[in-house]
Amino acid sequence: MSGTGTVGSRDLPDVSDTEALGVELARELSAGDVVILDGPLGAGKTAMARGIAAGLHVVGRVSSPTFIIAREHKPGSPDGPGMVHVDAYRLGGLDELDALDLDTDLEDAVVVVEWGEGVAERLAERHLLVRLRRDPDTDVRHAQWSWIDG
Repeated sequence: MSGTGTVGSRDLPDVSDTEALGVELARELSAGDVVILDGPLGAGKTAMARGIAAGLHVVGRVSSPTFIIAREHKPGSPDGPGMVHVDAYRLGGLDELDALDLDTDLEDAVVVVEWGEGVAERLAERHLLVRLRRDPDTDVRHAQWSWIDG
């Protein structure tokens, strides 16, 4: 597990900035890590997941997993992790995630969970929490991130 204390905040004027931050954060991630993306509708959670996927070099287009709940992305290289992209909005708890019978062992992938706060923390001993907010007057997004033990 990685994440050696990464903490930060940044304004994200457009989608490409959100994706670029995701690429940066991916450099800190390895198989078995959990990333929880928190924020209201339209805050940039899926754009952040796309950036993380790009930084991990996983295979496949990243889009919101709202209607399928979880989408697996295979590693793009033999030594890289895969990514499991989860939308926890419709999940009642981790038991429902387990019931999805994912082909990927979660220890072999980075797990990125949208709407996951209060649900996904138990997937790992520590997780990267990324809080995203949108300024209603300017549409600029704001991100704050830190590793949380527990």
